[in-house]
Amino acid sequence: MISNSIVYIVLVASILALTFAFIFYKQMMKEDEGTDLMKKIAAYVRKGAMAYLKQQYKVVIIVFIVLAAIFGIMAYFKLQNGIVWFAFLTGGFFSGLAGFFGMKTATYASARTANAARKSLNSGLQVAFRSGAVMGLVVVGLALLDVSVWFLVLNGTGLLEAVGAENDLITITTTMLTFGMGASTQALFARVGGGIYTKAADVGADLVGKTEYNIPEDDPRNPATIADNVGDNVGDVAGMGADLYESYAGSILATMALGASAFATAAVEGLQFKAVLAPMLIAAVGVLLSIIGIFLVKTKEDAGMKELLGALSRGTNAAAILIAVATFGIMYFLFGKETGDLANMWWQTSLSVVVGLLAGVIIGKATEYYTSQSYKPTQKVAESSKTGPATVIISGLGLGMLSTAIPVVTVGVAIILAYLCANGFNIEFTAANLSRGLYGIGIAAVGMLSTLGITLATDAYGPIADNAGGNAEMSGLEPEVRKRTDALDALGNTTAATGKGFAIGSAALTALALLASYVEEIKIALVRIGQDLPNGVEAAKATLVDFMEAYNVNLMNPVVLVGVFIGAMMAFVFCGMTMNAVGRAAQKMVEEVRRQFSTIKGILEGKAEPDYERCVAISTKGAQHEMLVPSILAILVPILTGVILGVPGVLGLLIGGLATGFVLAVFMANSGGAWDNAKKYVEEGNFGGKGSDNHKATVVGDTVGDPFKDTSGPSLNILIKLMSMVSIVMAGLTVTCHLL
Repeated sequence: MISNSIVYIVLVASILALTFAFIFYKQMMKEDEGTDLMKKIAAYVRKGAMAYLKQQYKVVIIVFIVLAAIFGIMAYFKLQNGIVWFAFLTGGFFSGLAGFFGMKTATYASARTANAARKSLNSGLQVAFRSGAVMGLVVVGLALLDVSVWFLVLNGTGLLEAVGAENDLITITTTMLTFGMGASTQALFARVGGGIYTKAADVGADLVGKTEYNIPEDDPRNPATIADNVGDNVGDVAGMGADLYESYAGSILATMALGASAFATAAVEGLQFKAVLAPMLIAAVGVLLSIIGIFLVKTKEDAGMKELLGALSRGTNAAAILIAVATFGIMYFLFGKETGDLANMWWQTSLSVVVGLLAGVIIGKATEYYTSQSYKPTQKVAESSKTGPATVIISGLGLGMLSTAIPVVTVGVAIILAYLCANGFNIEFTAANLSRGLYGIGIAAVGMLSTLGITLATDAYGPIADNAGGNAEMSGLEPEVRKRTDALDALGNTTAATGKGFAIGSAALTALALLASYVEEIKIALVRIGQDLPNGVEAAKATLVDFMEAYNVNLMNPVVLVGVFIGAMMAFVFCGMTMNAVGRAAQKMVEEVRRQFSTIKGILEGKAEPDYERCVAISTKGAQHEMLVPSILAILVPILTGVILGVPGVLGLLIGGLATGFVLAVFMANSGGAWDNAKKYVEEGNFGGKGSDNHKATVVGDTVGDPFKDTSGPSLNILIKLMSMVSIVMAGLTVTCHLL
């Protein structure tokens, strides 16, 4: 009999991840930071990044206190259980903590990476990648720590009963989903605020510095260059860390809830508990294998882009293959002794995990193909610069649209295969098959994210390499050093684009699993207030199919269709708001950079130092002001939809948001990545090289792509899941108070 004590394996894995993160951090800190000027520049960036994060957390804390108070009021009126407010706060706290640790590491690593690149390309890669691994391991370590401790507390004590809730696995797992909402809320603020900050600075630096004054990227004469480097940390490290923390935790929590629901009535003793354990154990083993993969990443001195990509792929692919093999062992341990209809469950569910892993690899490779300058699509975008910036933008938009095909088809095939594998390849639409199939989809998302420790390391590596290049340029290091940091930076652009595609793909699978969890939360809410389903079926005994029939969740119901349209609209409105926010903040930055160039004499000659702090202040103020409305809108719309349209309207909203948001996010991430690397391709000496008209055309394309790939696009996958999480937490309000 498998007992609660096995969860301590997950707790040990979380501590192991945090231990290796600490070891890698200490190793990085032992590296030499370089010359006095390099240290001074790094200190500027570090100070700006920490100042921004402090301001952001002040705003976010207020929002969290208000939401926690609302959950407390809901608990008083029995619309939610009494633990939810605290679970929500812990999720937000750990999400913010993951971003903070990652950003602190990155701001110390950039100068050390630049200095290591003075020795060799491999030295620079090692410092940057191991520093990125701190981010990856902190995210998985804190997420598993939060999940395992909460589960041990709720399943091993009478805490739920003490607040008047049922002490069963369904209630435990749906309660734990609430801290997923805390993580999602914090992640959205971090991504939107950080994205606005970094792109306002980046656009201002590029438009004035490169296109108007023809000075190099990261030139110390550019007043916005420090703000640009600060932005890489607050947006692409702290924001991305919080983003993937909630993706990782959300996939595990949603699958645990689905496992509790799917096997709630199983005749086999302990089967429900094993189904809840499975996603946690897969994630725990994934931590160990990610650490092994991290140690496999190294390259030779004269490596080109494909060799550098190969070095990172060696680590990620090894971890993916090992977790695929390990999954069969985990599932056999849990389900290998089942008999009858469940005799094949261990290998069938394992196949669902493998499907998720393969889907992640395919999406990553497709993103790499469309966004790396080593391949034709991005090279063609660069070639279009011969006829000016307009054709660069047109070709980039076309590339982004075309690039959605492979990820969408891949996720579609993965959903069907994961569903069929988990329910024994039975296509009959019954309640039991549906529940087991949805569990398979959830566990496929866990599989896709199981090696996040190393895949996030490759993503976090990007902004560290970018900052290292900036430090090398501002410090006036040798051209050979800048050449090495440029190679590392270009690799980082591709890995960042790959990471975004990976995060978006996992978000699609996780959001689908959360849809089923929403129905389960509706069931718990009805039981809590003592109501049956609208068609008279007893809520406690109702199946997923019963709920679909009771609430008329079908495409002929106009309420569902209206919800779908609102969900689709939300993706575009949210993107429009964040894009305009970047535009407004960037305009202020452009005006400030122009003002300094025209009024501070001696800047362009290098005789006077620009006012870097003023540009940092403009980005900080703009991001704080602009991030509130789109973030709060993402929370309010699901609540209002539930109050007006009821359960079918909310389900439509989540489906519309998922379908549209997923495709739009892929399009924006890949267009932005291609524009960025098309510029890099020209800067390598192709089509006229740096300073040419072709280069200026690609700079304009890159400027358009900045908010695509670093603000609006990556925020969409959080929006998709946050709307689901809000709907789950507000389910009690929806079933008791709705107009239609």
